[in-house]
Amino acid sequence: MNQSFAQKDRRWQIEQDGSISWQINNNSIPHDDHIEMSGKKISCVLRYGVAADGSFHATRSLVWPMLRTIPNNTHASLTRQFSQDAFDLVTVNYKPITSEKVIALTLNGTLLVKSIAGNTLELTRQFFPSTTLAGYCEIYSIKNISKKTCAIEIPKSNMVYTSDPTKGTEGSYNLYVDLYNNGNFNLKSNEVISFSVFYAGAKANEQPPKVNVEIEKNKRLALVHELSNKLVLETPDPVLNTEFNFAKLRASESIFETKGGPMHGPGGESYYAAIWANDQAEYIGPFFPYLGYDYGNQAALNAYIQFSKYMNTEYKPIPSSIVAEGTDIWDGAGDRGDAAMIAYGAARYSLARGNINEAKQLWPLIQWCLEYCHRKLNPEGVVTSDSDELEGRFPSGKANLNTSSLYFDALHSAIYLGASLGKDPAQLQTYKAQAKKLKTAIENYFGSNVEGFATYKYYKENDILRAWICTPLAMDIYDRKEGTIAALFSQRLWTQDGLASVAGDKTFWDRSTLYALRGVLAAGETEKALDFLHYYSNRRLLGEHVPYPVEAYPEGDQRHLSAESGLYCRIFTEGLFGIRPTGLQSFNFTPRLPKSWPSMKLRHIHAFERDFDITVERIGKKLKITIADGQKIITNRLIKDGDKINVNL
Repeated sequence: MNQSFAQKDRRWQIEQDGSISWQINNNSIPHDDHIEMSGKKISCVLRYGVAADGSFHATRSLVWPMLRTIPNNTHASLTRQFSQDAFDLVTVNYKPITSEKVIALTLNGTLLVKSIAGNTLELTRQFFPSTTLAGYCEIYSIKNISKKTCAIEIPKSNMVYTSDPTKGTEGSYNLYVDLYNNGNFNLKSNEVISFSVFYAGAKANEQPPKVNVEIEKNKRLALVHELSNKLVLETPDPVLNTEFNFAKLRASESIFETKGGPMHGPGGESYYAAIWANDQAEYIGPFFPYLGYDYGNQAALNAYIQFSKYMNTEYKPIPSSIVAEGTDIWDGAGDRGDAAMIAYGAARYSLARGNINEAKQLWPLIQWCLEYCHRKLNPEGVVTSDSDELEGRFPSGKANLNTSSLYFDALHSAIYLGASLGKDPAQLQTYKAQAKKLKTAIENYFGSNVEGFATYKYYKENDILRAWICTPLAMDIYDRKEGTIAALFSQRLWTQDGLASVAGDKTFWDRSTLYALRGVLAAGETEKALDFLHYYSNRRLLGEHVPYPVEAYPEGDQRHLSAESGLYCRIFTEGLFGIRPTGLQSFNFTPRLPKSWPSMKLRHIHAFERDFDITVERIGKKLKITIADGQKIITNRLIKDGDKINVNL
């Protein structure tokens, strides 16, 4: 790795309370960034920055996923941008506030901005969505730091925007922008006055939500606290621990309360009240059981149930996406290998969830998807599809490596799940035979020397290295691990933002980088993976665009799509800690403790309907494994580095 990348200056720093802050100095401005924050009925993409003169500016792009627009398609969420700053409405000693200089910005579930205006005022702004209401909140405070009393005037402001009735599925919508705690105040030295602004959306026949913005802030912080105390990563590397904690929030907050049930949505001002076979079924669904976030598990189960409605006896493709609160579909890229994605995700989710009733409910979907993939095998024995998850942005041929690799893993999960459910042993033997043949076919069809590396071609005619050569590693296929890992971390693929989608191209999608880091750890190349994981995490958490994994660039300008944060967390659960569910109450476990670390822990794992901790410690040349459920020790043993053990809870 280019060490100049690894040592790149950090704009942000980690604070003791787990937040990150940007302490402003003249050398670091101007600078602009954007972050997405979501609640059950609202999402906000906040574009913010500090100008060269030290002043703050922000534009909030607010999305109401359940206020549907026409045409009611994938992108039909009512969206509005507002750029006003409430401090512009305030007078101090009968004049506007001037000469503002930002001191620091802090992120931890909210954006908190602190600044000074002259030698008179200390100003703060705090931005965050409501967790449950169709509204977005801002809290402003003014502290008098002068010796003299200041006269503060905060105006009454209640604005209503009414949308065009011809552009909404239910006519016009009302958007309310209300300021709370207006009035005249004589602020003595060191006294503070606060006021708030609430942006809300409602249908024409609905009343706007009643709000106490302080209560909404406490609910938001309570969610942050809840998620921080579940699935807790403890390593000697604070960057990894902190980015993992941030990623849990972004992975979990983007679930919308639609009329079709809770729907996890990618976000990015485009993808709401809808689900995809890759983002929701494949990426995020298998993660939620580990976290133990009930609403996340509900959303994952709902996604699989929504897809199951499209099973059919003719084995026509399941749609790639179910949109508009579950009332319509999108299949514009044809069959992307969606059945393989769904089978992989639903089977892994069912195993990790450990709930027999949910597993029974999802078994028919898993069976159907596996049969669909089997029927799509070409004469060489790999799965054909019209495109892949990048939907034609790059060539994927008639059969791609991703789809067959996902199908391979899904077959293995189905064997484990079927055994737990007492399914016909003959059927499970068939799956076993199919998986064995498929692994051979993947090697024969995709195995190749590409650009001098003994790795995989992504599709038959492919002769340029592709990021998705990493997929087999995440599916326990290690036949070409040396050449594949060398290719992934070569100058042809690895860039300052992780893997280029195609060697030599500036385009990158974080999802493939996140899969690669997980796969390289699973393959046992711990030291190499750790260097790149730390570098990537440092860049995303503390660099120029923070604090979450992103979707892509240049498309979307590195939007904070939610499922990528789930993939980041899976680097640790499935890569570093090597957890692979083998039943509703059992898993294989292959820890990858870096040589420089004395220990690592994953606490409050909620998979398999338990709440347990895993501790890995280096004792001489061996690893001491302790798995405990509260005070009860489940496993306590010494193993060799790289050994796999099976754990029954």
